Amino acid sequence: MLLNLLKAKIHRATVTDANVAYEGSITVDRQLLEASGIHVHEQVHVVDVDNGERFVTYVIEGEPGSGVLCVNGAAARLVSPGDRVIVIAYCHATAEEAKTHRPRVVFVDEENAIKDARNLRPGVIEVAERVDEMEVSV
Repeated sequence: MLLNLLKAKIHRATVTDANVAYEGSITVDRQLLEASGIHVHEQVHVVDVDNGERFVTYVIEGEPGSGVLCVNGAAARLVSPGDRVIVIAYCHATAEEAKTHRPRVVFVDEENAIKDARNLRPGVIEVAERVDEMEVSV
């Protein structure tokens, strides 16, 4: 069985443009892609912190160092320039791989310059064999 885990996220980036006329996708500054490990053409989920919208698209590379984060195509109707968004990529891993998996998180400022980038600690959870073996706190 494969688990769907957080691979990487660009946290609270600012939307710089919304281009309905473009065919689709999200354009992201190449430096943010490199820092996060998100690949060109990779599927991402985008969550708008300001209006609650969520959508799925794919990434295209933007000019390095430009701070660009442009939502293209139909999804451009779901955001406004200046909105803060979280760009999230997921990966598949076995339960064993999940024990050591370390998602990458990139924190940016208001102009999408990188403030910090780090890997999260592995989330190791031991699964009880039976429900009555589970510890429950109230």
